[in-house]
Amino acid sequence: MSFDVHSRVREVVNGHPEGRDLLFRHGYRLGEGFVDELSQYQTLDDASREGRLRDLDGLLEALNKG
Repeated sequence: MSFDVHSRVREVVNGHPEGRDLLFRHGYRLGEGFVDELSQYQTLDDASREGRLRDLDGLLEALNKG
């Protein structure tokens, strides 16, 4: 699976073995149980523009490695 700025947070969490950890390392806090429906369907670009995610380019590079 390839990830881009239009990928949703939920896709990263479910589609990459380290997705949750990579999001955390780039500033995105999923919270306990990840129950916030709106956050799950937020795109990485939206999260970055809202200041919930740092270094979007670095995150995408890490997600698409290998």
